[in-house]
Amino acid sequence: MRTLIESARANKIPQIIRDLAKKEEIPQKLLAKLVSAGRVVIPLNIKKQISKPCAIGEKMRVKINANIGTSPDNVSLRNELKKLKIAEKFGTDTIMDLSIGGDISKIRKQILNHSNVPLGTVPVYEAAVKAIKKNGDFIKMRKDDILEVISSQAKDGVDFFTIHCGVTRKTLETVKKHPRLMGIVSRGGAILARWIKKNNQENPFFEYFDDILKIVKQYDVTLSLGDGLRPGSILDATDKAQIDELKLLGFLAKKALHEGVQVMIEGPGHIPLNQIQKNIELQKRYCNGAPFYVLGPLVTDIGVGYDHISAAIGSAVAAAYGADFLCFVTPAEHIKLPNENEIKLGVIASRIAAHSGDLARGNAAAFAQDRLMSLARKQRNWNKQIKMSFDPQKTKLQRLECKTKTNDVCSMCGEFCSIKLMEQTD
Repeated sequence: MRTLIESARANKIPQIIRDLAKKEEIPQKLLAKLVSAGRVVIPLNIKKQISKPCAIGEKMRVKINANIGTSPDNVSLRNELKKLKIAEKFGTDTIMDLSIGGDISKIRKQILNHSNVPLGTVPVYEAAVKAIKKNGDFIKMRKDDILEVISSQAKDGVDFFTIHCGVTRKTLETVKKHPRLMGIVSRGGAILARWIKKNNQENPFFEYFDDILKIVKQYDVTLSLGDGLRPGSILDATDKAQIDELKLLGFLAKKALHEGVQVMIEGPGHIPLNQIQKNIELQKRYCNGAPFYVLGPLVTDIGVGYDHISAAIGSAVAAAYGADFLCFVTPAEHIKLPNENEIKLGVIASRIAAHSGDLARGNAAAFAQDRLMSLARKQRNWNKQIKMSFDPQKTKLQRLECKTKTNDVCSMCGEFCSIKLMEQTD
């Protein structure tokens, strides 16, 4: 069976491309062309169907991802399924299961069964946890262990994989020669860096990249090439290690595209506002316009407890300059495993950033949405404003909290409402 890329190149437009072209309000042939060129990905495992698939990349609406998953200290499938539903309710486009605690396979299968959006995973997590259980140390993880996990997750129906294939012996030498304040902060990157050093061998995700391509191609799983050397501090931003990894990911993305495998590139991280544009431009140049998936970026390191705001600022700027996919950040980032409310806040902050990016990119549907909200405000149509808000329940409670003498104003200005005054002036 052909992958989406192969079908698009053969001028056979699959139904999923037709459906998503309609949703994105672009011509079907244009979307097919963008998919075939590797500038848009549609993460959807060939084995399944979901009610809310999405297209990510050039000319598409900016998409967002929400992370859920267990930790060794917090293993509750029930809680993770609640977080899944909260994230979907408030508008995430995809979910990633980052579980590293409990029965990872069981948890993943249950999340897959309950998810209405594409699901991604990081296979090295399960491979490392299995190696610890089997051999007492993830250092004893081997090639076959990794390929087996990738194969089983693809068979389960996972739609996209983050694989940290850019953390190599060569790029680690760059980190050593150009020391960082925070070193390596990616969990997957750190696991593989330690594995490489202790085994004195090359990163298996890099060395056996061709074998990985063969597996994922069978299921049309999208590869998300992970930024294992992303900066964890704005003082490490856009350094040589980060850029060397980016160039390597661009090379590997070309290989994947040649084989008909969909691929996107992951990016930073912690980046000052004035470096975001440069980062986007470098990624698009080195990775031939492949969709860019960014974590934030967080524009300051001191927003602890409010990092969803730090990330939303960076995400909006990144989206405006061309980032295609935003990984949310919650208020719990850097502190703890997020709860349901923190998942909600992270999703809403990321959606605001994505929508702001859509406006900056001239997306007609985004402008139409803002026009409707502006008209509702002009008319003081509270019900419509509440309905169109990101959190209608909260917005409604806010409206009810402060009573006004008349219903056609809010409690901020009362009789001095500027809109009402101008209506009376006219």
